[in-house]
Amino acid sequence: MIPQQIKNPFKPGAGHMPPFLAGRDEEEREFTRLLQQYTILENLVLTGLRGVGKTVLLERLKELAISTGRWAWVGTDLSETASLTDEHLALRVLTDISLITSQIVIGRLEKVNIGFGSQITVQEETLNFNVLSQIYQHTPGLIADKLKCVLETCWHYMKDKNLHGVIFAYDEAQNLADHAAKEQYPLSLLLEVFQSLQRKNIPFMLVLTGLPTLFPKLVEARTYSERMFRILFLKPLDRESSRKAIMKPIEDGKCPIRFGPKSVDLIIEQSGGYPYFIQFICREVYDLFIQRIADGKEPTIPVDEITRKLDTDFFAGRWAMVTDRQRQLLQAIAAMDNCDDEFTVQDIAGMSKNMLEKPFGSSQVNQMLSSLSDMGLIYKNRHGKYSLAVPLLARFIRRQTS
Repeated sequence: MIPQQIKNPFKPGAGHMPPFLAGRDEEEREFTRLLQQYTILENLVLTGLRGVGKTVLLERLKELAISTGRWAWVGTDLSETASLTDEHLALRVLTDISLITSQIVIGRLEKVNIGFGSQITVQEETLNFNVLSQIYQHTPGLIADKLKCVLETCWHYMKDKNLHGVIFAYDEAQNLADHAAKEQYPLSLLLEVFQSLQRKNIPFMLVLTGLPTLFPKLVEARTYSERMFRILFLKPLDRESSRKAIMKPIEDGKCPIRFGPKSVDLIIEQSGGYPYFIQFICREVYDLFIQRIADGKEPTIPVDEITRKLDTDFFAGRWAMVTDRQRQLLQAIAAMDNCDDEFTVQDIAGMSKNMLEKPFGSSQVNQMLSSLSDMGLIYKNRHGKYSLAVPLLARFIRRQTS
C-alpha cells in the first residue's frame, strides 16, 4: 500500500527549477567561458521555444556566476512597460544596479565626479538609488549619456571590491522593441550603452533570454549586435537527457514509485523532449500511479487523459484566440512534413491547395502569418522562413481535426 501523502518530486510551472536539470552541460560550459573574459567581447542570448527551459537555465547560470565569488548578478523579467520608452528602460537599469551599489559606502559628504567636468555633493552614505538618480538627473546630454555616466560611476566604486564584473540578466527580453513612430528606442539604447561601456573595458555583461524573435530584433536595432552576442538556441532534450530528467528526481528523492522502461519511453515520446512537458506529464503520471497502486490496480499511463489535460491547460487558451480562417492556415501548416522545423509562405500556400476548398494565396498567407506572429503562435527568423512558436502545437492542431 502506498501512502497518499507521498510528495510528488516533479515541478511543472513557468520557470520553476526542476529537481534535476538535464542536458544543458554544453550551455553551462559556454557560459563559463564567457565568464573568463577580461574585456567583454561577447554577451549572451539564450533563445528557444516556450517550455524548453530558458528561465530555468538562466537561474542555473546565475548560480554559476555567483559561485565564482567574482561576478555580481542583477536583472529581472523585462515587461512590455519597461520597453515603452527610453526613460522606462533607463529606470529599469538604474533600479537593478542600485540593488548591489546600495551596499557601497561612499561617505556622508563626498563630491562625485559625473563627467563633463561637473560634480555633485552626495548627502548619502551609500551609492543607493537616490544617489544614482541624482547623478542621472544632473548629467547633461541624452538619456544614453546619462545612463552611461551612472554606470561608469558605479564601476568606479565597485572595481576595488574584488569584483571581476557585473552581469545584467533580463528574461522575456523579446518584449524589448524600438518604437520609431513614437521616437522611442529603448532596445537601441540598451545595446548602445553596453557596447560603449564594454569598449571602455568596463566589465558589464548582458545576458538576454527570450523567444526566437529576440535575436532578429537585436540585429534590426543595431547591426553590430550580430558580433556582440553569443547565441545559444535551446533545443528539446535528447533521449538520454530526457530519461535522466524523468528518472533522477525519483531516484534522488528515494521515491517509492518507479517508472518502468515502457513508461519512460512513452513519456519521452509524448513530451517531445521539452522539459516543461516532461515535468507536466511526470507529475500527472506519478499521482496516478500512487492512486492506482492504492486502489490495488496495475499502474499504467492513461495517455488520452493526460493529453486531454495538457491540451486544456497549455494549448486551449492559445487556440481560442485564432479565427476560423487562421485555424485553417494553422491546419495546413500542421499537415506539412516540415511543420516542426521551418517553412515558407509558398509551402503553406501549396499545402492549402491540396486540402482546402478555399486555398490561400501568398499575400493572404503573409498577412495572416503577421497576425499569428503578433499572437505568439508563429515567428519569423532572419532568413525569411517561419516556425511554430509553441512546442508540440502541430500535434495539438492535428488532434483537433482527427
